[in-house]
Amino acid sequence: MSLQKLAESLHPLERKLLPHLEKSSSFSELLKLSQMLEVEAMRALQWLQNKNIVKIEQSSKKSASLDSNGIKYRQEGLPEKKLLQSLIESPLTILQITKKTGLSSEEINISLGILRGKSAIFIKKEKEVVISITEQGKDSLNKNLPDELFLKKKFPILLEALSQADIDILEGLKKRKNILRIEDEKKITAELTPTGKDLIQIFNKSDYELVDSITNSILKSCSWKNKKFRRYDLNVQAPKIFAGRKQHYRRFLDDVRRKFLSLGFTEMSGPVVETDFWDMDSLFMPQFHSARDIHQGYYIKQPKYSTVLPKELVNRVKKSHETGVAGSTGWKYDFDVKRTHRHILRTHDTSISSRTLASKDLKIPGKYFQIARCFRYDVIDATHLSDFNQVGGFVIEEGINFRHLKGILKMFAEEFAETDKIKIVPAYFPFTEPSAQLFAKHPDMGWIELAGAGIFRPEMVVPLVGKEIPVIAWGVGLDRLAMFKLGIKDIRQLFSHDLDFLRNIQLV
Repeated sequence: MSLQKLAESLHPLERKLLPHLEKSSSFSELLKLSQMLEVEAMRALQWLQNKNIVKIEQSSKKSASLDSNGIKYRQEGLPEKKLLQSLIESPLTILQITKKTGLSSEEINISLGILRGKSAIFIKKEKEVVISITEQGKDSLNKNLPDELFLKKKFPILLEALSQADIDILEGLKKRKNILRIEDEKKITAELTPTGKDLIQIFNKSDYELVDSITNSILKSCSWKNKKFRRYDLNVQAPKIFAGRKQHYRRFLDDVRRKFLSLGFTEMSGPVVETDFWDMDSLFMPQFHSARDIHQGYYIKQPKYSTVLPKELVNRVKKSHETGVAGSTGWKYDFDVKRTHRHILRTHDTSISSRTLASKDLKIPGKYFQIARCFRYDVIDATHLSDFNQVGGFVIEEGINFRHLKGILKMFAEEFAETDKIKIVPAYFPFTEPSAQLFAKHPDMGWIELAGAGIFRPEMVVPLVGKEIPVIAWGVGLDRLAMFKLGIKDIRQLFSHDLDFLRNIQLV
């Protein structure tokens, strides 16, 4: 951009400040000369620097000033000097010193500590504590204490100008209440660049009474015909504007929900605080299964047990565990009815599926899904959290089989993880047979487990539905799916509070 065009593009604040940069480079002087507010002048300097018209330099120096007690002690003398003077005639108790000097208990305690450290007093404990002055203390009364001399200096004083001896005194006074105040003295200077110097010459020779905005009066009077308008600088750096938007993971979850609904699935829901019955027992998971260990789930302390489980359904599930149904022999153990009432934080989303299968509102044929927050003990790292989101569900229909399940899993990987590199491998779950796991290949993280799936066992379906019918089911780790979609390598970033990260994360 030519100097002429650059001059015509200056903001009113820049035009107001620019002429004074020839006279002074000090920011404080520029404020006086321009009569501008500090925020206006600083903003103008930053804009000018962005246009390579000035170069801003900032430096910071620490200075010491007298605080309220510092001003008082400078005039009246330090409290330790007053205390010494009170002891010239005779030793005194603490109470007598207080009455004689008028010092506060805090000032007396500090003074006693300082004077004792300098061997200026002797403290004797009899019926009461008695303080007496030493010969060294009497000698110090005839000369000014180093701290007193320091307080008589001209303040404010730059710390970098102090000697080591003065710095030691300052450090001691800083520990005492309201004697010194340490401040950061910031110095800002703005030097004209060669471009800035040339610009001022053009600026001084021409009339730059520019119009910055069109008003009603200008339009009505047609005076705009004789006015010169400020140029728009399309290359100037402008601050980024971050519009409000939905949190990236929340947006992803909503997108998953929309896709399932568009495929004709019905959404299910269930409580976060579950019982062993719905979370495990109704799924034909035996009560001695290792997943029930206290380290795998979070049990509720109070109330420990539920009182609202349907008794008839509990008995049907109990029978399935003990003796089996539909030709099964069950697990052959004594089912603990009290234990099945125990409260636990939902460990997987399938607890919602079991509730729906037992519901009178279940439709056959039907396809259902749920998005659920689950809780399970785990070591937190880049791919694991102790609380996580799962999307799961089932399709119930006569004649459905494992081939249908494989097709659904493949669709999930392509639709939600946007990859066709998948593996479906055999697996084991107590409530499905056959069982499978879905793996998908991430470009950076390699093969990642996405889902567990299978066909619900008759021992689970018959007590809940009331008849034997095939049900294919799955549970997908949504957190890892989101990592695929959002390009995130650390699962903890799904819940990040880092403002820069939240502003720059890609949208899906």
